Amino acid sequence: MIIGVLSDTHIRLPEEIPQKVIKALSTVDLIIHAGDIVTLEVLEGLRRLGEVKAVCGNMDSDELGIVLPQRELVVVGGKRIGITHGSGGPWGIENRVSEMFDDVDVIIYGHTHSVKNEVMGGILFFNPGQGKNSFGILTIGEDIRGEIIKI
Repeated sequence: MIIGVLSDTHIRLPEEIPQKVIKALSTVDLIIHAGDIVTLEVLEGLRRLGEVKAVCGNMDSDELGIVLPQRELVVVGGKRIGITHGSGGPWGIENRVSEMFDDVDVIIYGHTHSVKNEVMGGILFFNPGQGKNSFGILTIGEDIRGEIIKI
């Protein structure tokens, strides 16, 4: 299974999503957005591309705050994936987000605008970075492989 991962897009209209991202997301099995989508229109635009799992970020509209959770747990291909936006400063964010989930294989988060694709303590911490600069692809098979793609 192939998952496209975005975070911190900080845009108001789906037309503002870079074409490289649209092209990549139109071929994946699932889209995950780790918050700071900003508007419901952008979320709906992503949903036109395929199935979307998303969480609310600190810059999201009140409307998104009503329809999106602060954290989500999804199981894909037998792998447990925790999704959250994150909070606070960049230092120690992996510790903070890991406290939100028990027994996961991957934690997808955003907030810092800095990419991360690193296994720590048996968990893949995956931050695709700021949506105008990069996005991520997770390949779920027997193992999990993360890739950060620069725009």
